[in-house]
Amino acid sequence: MTRALIVDKATDENDKNGKVTVEIRSVGEEFLGEGDTVIAVSHSALNYKDAMALEGDRGVARIFPLVPGIDAIGTVESTTAEGFAEGDLVVLNGAGLGEFRHGGYQDRVRVDSASLIAAPEGWTAEDLAAVGTAGYTAALSVLGLTDQGVRPEDGEILVTGATGGVGSVALMLLKKLGYTTVASTGRKDELGDYLTGLGAARVIDRAELAEKGKPLQKATYAGAIDCVGSTTLANVLAQVSWGGTVTACGLAHGADLKTTVLPFILRGVKLVGINSVDAPKELRQRAYDLLAEHLDLAVLHEATTTVTLEEVAEAGKNLFAGGIHGRTIVQL
Repeated sequence: MTRALIVDKATDENDKNGKVTVEIRSVGEEFLGEGDTVIAVSHSALNYKDAMALEGDRGVARIFPLVPGIDAIGTVESTTAEGFAEGDLVVLNGAGLGEFRHGGYQDRVRVDSASLIAAPEGWTAEDLAAVGTAGYTAALSVLGLTDQGVRPEDGEILVTGATGGVGSVALMLLKKLGYTTVASTGRKDELGDYLTGLGAARVIDRAELAEKGKPLQKATYAGAIDCVGSTTLANVLAQVSWGGTVTACGLAHGADLKTTVLPFILRGVKLVGINSVDAPKELRQRAYDLLAEHLDLAVLHEATTTVTLEEVAEAGKNLFAGGIHGRTIVQL
């Protein structure tokens, strides 16, 4: 039997309120899923998607009952895959976990090794969980900038949603790579020092980007990592200088994007989408190589808290309420 956190519908499918129950119980083999590798899960993480799944949000939770947890970290229990062996410390981020199939909030999970990554040398399970999907997405976002030729000498890089997991790790990586960063947050007075401690050269209030603005604004940034979408992203695009790149990985502000073609045809701005769920293994490996080389794990752990499986649902509510910053490890 496997111990798992289960989110399920509280009422029948015709109930429009979408209420769910959250409980921890023992489950059988039917919750393991399909794949060539079984992981004995020791850790997961709390990401924005996990918080949505814990609330039963149908945009994330595509099946019911569902074990959330888009991260699964642990040791290989059994495998038929080449390149992995029993006892290897591994991590799986996304790939449908906690959305279309049961995820990492359980003691064991069976996965497809096509998306499985071995832990960088010297890393622990706690390190992998502290990074989680958010840190991995941050690395993909940084690669999105560097692959498009954005250089440190080109100018400032804006990071929106900077106190979240993606934004926090992005600031750390960009600082190590020599970039000058600007952090946007709705908690400037409370967490400004936290963001400068992660590497931000200055901090701006997210209200500066929250209202509809002109289609072209003062060219301020050489590039940006946007984690929130909607009007914020539209304003970011309007403020990027000629030839700059903006990566988009989130929709905390909204999924809409009302903009014009002007930033693209008059300034040559590039908008690069970041999809951490379906990224091929080669790109996943590049992201972890970047993290292994440039992420200061000691600083990351200072910005990380740990919760148990019993505490994760409440932590998810706090994440929605803006009461959590940095990274949150789930220890099974």
